[in-house]
Amino acid sequence: MRILTALLVLLLAALPALSADKAAVTDDQVLDQVHLKLASDPDVGSRNIAVEVHSGAVTLKGKVRTEKQREKAEKLVKKVKGVTSVTNQLIVSQD
Repeated sequence: MRILTALLVLLLAALPALSADKAAVTDDQVLDQVHLKLASDPDVGSRNIAVEVHSGAVTLKGKVRTEKQREKAEKLVKKVKGVTSVTNQLIVSQD
């Protein structure tokens, strides 16, 4: 019985470490998900938006036509799993 209890305790102690490896999201995965999220949104699109990701920190650069698009792009990116912060450098321009 003691052996079974010891094994159970060890298993429970190891679970967080095992699940942390599976939960880790790479910058490439974040980048792909951000591109998908932006491209699939009818208001934002992603043609003129460049995305950079470093350790989960996302930077958006480029031009959008309205302030609403600028704000929505940031909001969408914040919802992506693995994103730790968003720097929105999008410029509103009619060009």
